Amino acid sequence: MSKRMKWSLIGAGVVGVAVVIVSMAATRGPKATEVRVEAVMKRDLVASVTASGQVQPRTKVNLSADITGRIVRLAVKEGDMVREGQFLLEIDPRQFEGSVQRTEASLASAKAAVAQAKASFDQAQRSYQRSADIRKSNPGLISEEQLEQLRTTADVNKELLSAAQHMVDQNVASLKDAKWQLSRTTITAPMTGRITRLNVENGETAIQGTLNKDAATLLTISDMSVLETKVKVDETDVARITIGDSAIVQVDAFPDTTFLGKVVKISNSSVKAAGATGTTTDQAIDYEVTIQLVNAPKDTRPDFSATAKIITDTRKSVLSIPIIALTVRENEELQNKDTVVAMGGKTAPTKQVGKKDVEGVFVVATDNKVAFRPVKVGIAGEKYFEVVSGLKDGDKIVGGTYQAIRELKDGALVKEAPAKDAKKPAEKKS
Repeated sequence: MSKRMKWSLIGAGVVGVAVVIVSMAATRGPKATEVRVEAVMKRDLVASVTASGQVQPRTKVNLSADITGRIVRLAVKEGDMVREGQFLLEIDPRQFEGSVQRTEASLASAKAAVAQAKASFDQAQRSYQRSADIRKSNPGLISEEQLEQLRTTADVNKELLSAAQHMVDQNVASLKDAKWQLSRTTITAPMTGRITRLNVENGETAIQGTLNKDAATLLTISDMSVLETKVKVDETDVARITIGDSAIVQVDAFPDTTFLGKVVKISNSSVKAAGATGTTTDQAIDYEVTIQLVNAPKDTRPDFSATAKIITDTRKSVLSIPIIALTVRENEELQNKDTVVAMGGKTAPTKQVGKKDVEGVFVVATDNKVAFRPVKVGIAGEKYFEVVSGLKDGDKIVGGTYQAIRELKDGALVKEAPAKDAKKPAEKKS
């Protein structure tokens, strides 16, 4: 073997050993965590609260009977449009017609008794007056005792006349009540609208509404020109909603169409579950929010299920980060401070989650190592948080996965995961 060949073999061996040593060193070094890296950029964000409920007319009337009786005429059916004052149904009036006739007869008798009592009073008054005049001119013809008896008779007849007049008043009141009861046998529409519920048929017995309100409801008339949906909103979200907020409403009966709406009422008291007597710590507390629909179709019916997305706030072209990117880390130095020093020497306000916890993100440096940076966030869109402070446009942050972010620590080495086909983001980039 020549000398030149020998040195070539030695050189190749040295290179091989060097490669092995480098490979072993690389294997023993820290392993990079595969993460999804995203840039901090400006987007249009929309904060919203989603809740479900049912569609109801703003104005509706449940009609019930003021008397009990059999329905003898029913002039409408469910779904009919009716006008105010239109005849709807009649309850058998014969019993109440008889009551009116009896009361009219009693009134006539009472009036006759008044006439008789007045005649008796007039006669007794005249007899007393004549006797008084005679005694005045000739005291010996009529004694004082006789005159006293005549005066007493006149007083008695006066009281009898008064009692007879009160009996007339009583019968007048009874006749008025009997006629009112008779008028209740005919039920007319109190408003213009649609018959959205009809609970009775011709021949059934209508019961008085004060006995059982639900069972006594005969029919429901609804003004379908103004519709609302009443949704239940959790206590953690209701404070973000104000009167006048716009909403996008999805009605289950029209799956391919969305409707506009606006918040017109927010209840001041919570919605209690049926049978609940008090508030318990393990029971969800909801508040009823009323949303008026702006463009509901004519085919909409009461009690349709609906889901409302209430827009509580919007931001145009603001810095944003993925919601999944925001995490919490312990920081002993933040126990008694309101701010922390961010990268670059700037002071960044923070949100304290506990005595030692602070919210922030992991920023990726040029050497692929991450550093936890506290940030302050604003509104939350569907997928992104608004960044109020702590980051700048173009910063690279760890945007996923959740498992990777949860286990990351300051100084950890990361590598960017291969790009995948992403779905169109909910918020518009600017």
